[in-house]
Amino acid sequence: MNADGNLSVLSAFCAALSERAAGKDFIFVASEETAEKELKDLLPFSSEALSPSIEGAVMSAAGFALAGRRPWLIGRIADIAGRCYSRIREAIVQTGLPVRIVSFDGGISCVHEGASSQMLEDIALMRAMPRMNVIVPADEETAMRVIEAGDEISRPFYMRLDGAALPQKYENASEPFHIGGARILRGGGGVTICACGAMVARALKAAERLEMQNINAEVIDCYSLKPFAENVLLSSVRRTGCCVAASEENAFGGLFGAVAECLGRTYPVPLRSVAVGDEFVNSGTQEELCEYYGLTWKEIVDAAAQVWALRRR
Repeated sequence: MNADGNLSVLSAFCAALSERAAGKDFIFVASEETAEKELKDLLPFSSEALSPSIEGAVMSAAGFALAGRRPWLIGRIADIAGRCYSRIREAIVQTGLPVRIVSFDGGISCVHEGASSQMLEDIALMRAMPRMNVIVPADEETAMRVIEAGDEISRPFYMRLDGAALPQKYENASEPFHIGGARILRGGGGVTICACGAMVARALKAAERLEMQNINAEVIDCYSLKPFAENVLLSSVRRTGCCVAASEENAFGGLFGAVAECLGRTYPVPLRSVAVGDEFVNSGTQEELCEYYGLTWKEIVDAAAQVWALRRR
């Protein structure tokens, strides 16, 4: 927990998952290195579920699913979405196995470890994979709801957890969590701001600043990137006439891609992205890199003002 009372979403998620796993046929799968370094004392790993490599852990998770178990495959983003993409595609997704895949150190939370340890294109890669659900929680409460939904989901899903602390719960959410849903955290009729993960808090701060400029922003927590809550987005932009998509990822194929695909074929409006451009991220602290790559509330305010001036009336 940090000074603001926020929890490490990975720690909170693992604690809740361990508690819920009692009496169920859950099994937690990871590489030996990940279990020892990042997840030690967080999850009750059994010796049969640990593999010398992350590639082996993916194949083990597929095997456990075939045997009727409920595997949760857990690892770092660069390992899961990078090194193991083809194995996940062929061994888990093409066969339709209900493996729950959780990657941590999302966004730019681990960039102090170097470019090889971070990956911002994971959401785009997983969204492009057929029959894969993609979830990016913005608070601890949403991450907990994913555990409950995992009991009912019969297809694989990928969830990205931010390494930074997130709020325990956003109040005034418009509806409870469900796969394919979204939450309106702040209503408004001036501009629609879609955000996910750590960017949700910055979007809410941007909305406060926009109110000072007489622009009433509606903030949507788009925690389900696939399936995407198109009805929630369309209902909002039909009132606001413009939209901003903000996410800690590469600008291509992720949240901005989901928003643009929906609006482009259904209800075109002025749209801007607040995300990292077509480049890899350098090393540094999270605060430094948010400023450097334009991932702060200030950029959301600027983008919102631009689309508001061009809004569809």
